[in-house]
Amino acid sequence: MAVVALNEGYTGQMRDRVENFHGNQLLYVGWEDHLMFCAPHCLAVAPDMTFGTLAREVIPAMYGMHPDWDAVQIESVEWFRSRERFTPDFNASLADNGLGHKALLRLRTPGLTGIGGSHS
Repeated sequence: MAVVALNEGYTGQMRDRVENFHGNQLLYVGWEDHLMFCAPHCLAVAPDMTFGTLAREVIPAMYGMHPDWDAVQIESVEWFRSRERFTPDFNASLADNGLGHKALLRLRTPGLTGIGGSHS
């Protein structure tokens, strides 16, 4: 990613390089149509974590407080790598599912659009 500096000749170190996370990588996770969570969560996860573990354990721990979460059926979730829709392999690692350092994973839950349909 290009950086535009206010001062000519500015140089700085990128602090969010994968090397700085002790074998983990950053993964952004956002739940579409649920603005109670205004931005994607940023997690430090092991690249060899299975997608199933992320979907069935980590994501519910993040979003489980939302009243819609009890109606979520993980098998019916629409998954996106950034803007690209994809079908994850729940038995494969995050890396094998194409989710590298600083990737964005989005989920959409058909029929669930926030509290009372308010997108919140």
